[in-house]
Amino acid sequence: MRRSLFAILFLCCACIVAAKPDEKGKAEHVVLMVWDGMRPDFITPEKAPTLAALAHDGVFFRNHHAAFPASTNVNGAVLATGVYPQHNGVISNEEFRAEVNAHEPFDTSDFPALDDTDGRINQRFIAVPTIADLVQEAGFRTAIAGSKPIAQLFDRHRSRTSPAARESTVIYRGRFLPVDAAATITQAIGPFPKRKGYPNNGEDGWTTRALTDVLWKNGVPKFSLLWLSEPDLSQHETAPGSPTSLAAIRSCDDNLAKVVAALKTKGALATTDIFVVSDHGFSTINLAIDAAARLRSAGFDAVRQFPDQPPPGQILVVSLGGSMAFYVAGHEPETIRRVVEYLQHSDFAGVIVTRQAHPGTFTLSQLHIDIPTAPDVFVAARWEDQPNEFGVGGQVASDLGRKVGEGTHTTMSPFDFHNTLIASGPDFRRGWSDELPTGNIDVAPTILWLLGLPAPQPLDGRVLKEALRNFAATPTVSADVLTAEHQLDDSTWRQSVRTTTVEKTTYFMEGNGGIVKREEPTPNESHGDKAPHTPGRSDRR
Repeated sequence: MRRSLFAILFLCCACIVAAKPDEKGKAEHVVLMVWDGMRPDFITPEKAPTLAALAHDGVFFRNHHAAFPASTNVNGAVLATGVYPQHNGVISNEEFRAEVNAHEPFDTSDFPALDDTDGRINQRFIAVPTIADLVQEAGFRTAIAGSKPIAQLFDRHRSRTSPAARESTVIYRGRFLPVDAAATITQAIGPFPKRKGYPNNGEDGWTTRALTDVLWKNGVPKFSLLWLSEPDLSQHETAPGSPTSLAAIRSCDDNLAKVVAALKTKGALATTDIFVVSDHGFSTINLAIDAAARLRSAGFDAVRQFPDQPPPGQILVVSLGGSMAFYVAGHEPETIRRVVEYLQHSDFAGVIVTRQAHPGTFTLSQLHIDIPTAPDVFVAARWEDQPNEFGVGGQVASDLGRKVGEGTHTTMSPFDFHNTLIASGPDFRRGWSDELPTGNIDVAPTILWLLGLPAPQPLDGRVLKEALRNFAATPTVSADVLTAEHQLDDSTWRQSVRTTTVEKTTYFMEGNGGIVKREEPTPNESHGDKAPHTPGRSDRR
C-alpha cells in the first residue's frame, strides 16, 4: 500500500534540523556499490543479512526509482552524472548511430570506437563530467571496478594527463585502464576468471578482491565504485525469486561484507559513506515476441540490420528486453504513423514514445530521452502485477532473447522502476527510512555534495538532504499523471504515466497502456486524485 502524499510530507518535515547550506559532508571517502538488478523487496535479514544490517544502521530509501528506460547502461550513465539521459547522451543499452555502426545497434557501455586512437567519439560520448572526472579534477585519485563493462562509463578516458587520473585505475569485466595496470592486478590475485554458470560468483568475487586487495592496498581513495553483475545475470537466466537468483543475492551480500571488512581493516569505516544501489528492478516475462517478425507479418519492411543503403521507410528494430526501439530510414512520416497505429492495436505495447507528437503517444522530450540519434519510436512493453511461479510480483512482455518465465526489465512497470538505495556512514541518519521519492539521478549530486565538489553544469537530480544528519530539508512534492489516447476505428488506445516531482526533480513511478472500451471513464474521472488504473494492471492493495 502506498503512503499518502501528506504522510510522506509529514515524515519529512517532522525531523528538520537547521544546517548551513554550504557545508560539505564529514566523510573522507565515498564507496558506491551497485548490485545490478536488485529489487528492494529482497532486502531481508534472511536473504541479504549484511545489506539489511546496513539499512538498519543507516538510511533505507523506500521510494527509490530508476531512470527511464530502466536498463543498465542508461542508469549507469545517470548514476555517474546526475542528469537525465537526454543530457548525458545515453538513452538505451543498445543504440543505432551511423557514426559508430552504420548497419546495426551497438552496446552503449562497450564498443570498439571507445578505443579509437583519435578519441573523438570517446571524448563526447558522455556529454557531461562524471563523478570520477570531477574527483580527479580536484586532485584525488579514484578506483573503479566492475564485473560488467558499464563500470568504465564512470571513467572511460584512454588518455590520462593529470596526476590524479594517472593514479586512478578502472577495471571493467577483466579489462583495465590504463592497460599497464593489468600486470600488477593479475599478479596479485590471478587472471579474471571464466564465467562457469550462475550465480556469477567467480567474476564478482574477483572484481571485489581487485578493489579491496589491490586498488585499496595503499589506502582508500576519495571515490570508489564496485559494480557487481548479480543478481541481474541470474534473474535473467531464471527469474526473480528463483533459488539461483536468491543465491546470487547472497553472493552480493558476501561481497558487501568483504568491502565493509576491508574498510574496518584500514581504519576507514568510520570516515566512509557507503551507498548500495541498483540500476533497476526486475520482472518476469509472460509474453515473448519477435517484434521485427510481427511487423513483417503486418506488411512492414522490418529488419534487425540495415543494409548499406536502407530504402526510405525500412525499419531497424532494436531489442531492449522489455522495450523496443524503431529507427525508420529517412524518418519517413507515413511509415512512422502506421507503426504507431500498429502498436496501438498490439497485445504487447505499454507506453509508446515518438520523436514528433502523434495521437496517443508521448514525446521523447516528455520522458527525458530526446537526443538527435534517438529512435523514431520507442515502446515500453505492457506489464501486469501478477506473481511468477516463485510468488514474486511483476510480469511483462519482452522482445527477443528470453523465454516466458525468465526475467527481464526496461518496461515502465513499478517492479522495474522501483529499485534499491541504502546509504550509511558519518553523514547519514541512523536507522531511518526515507519515504520521499528519490532516484538514481540523485546519487551523483549527493556524492558530489558530500565531497564538497561543485558540478560545472546544473544537475537534474537533487541532494538527498532529508537523509543527512543535521540538515534542514523542506522539499516541495507534487504528483502528476501524463495521459494520451487515440480514437481507433472500433476502440480507444489509452496510455498513462504517473510521476512525482520533489523540488525540481521528476521521477517516473509507473506507466502502461492498452485498448479500452470507449465507455470506460478516463483515468482522472475514475480515480480523482489517486493513481490511475492503467490498462493491464490489477488493483494492488
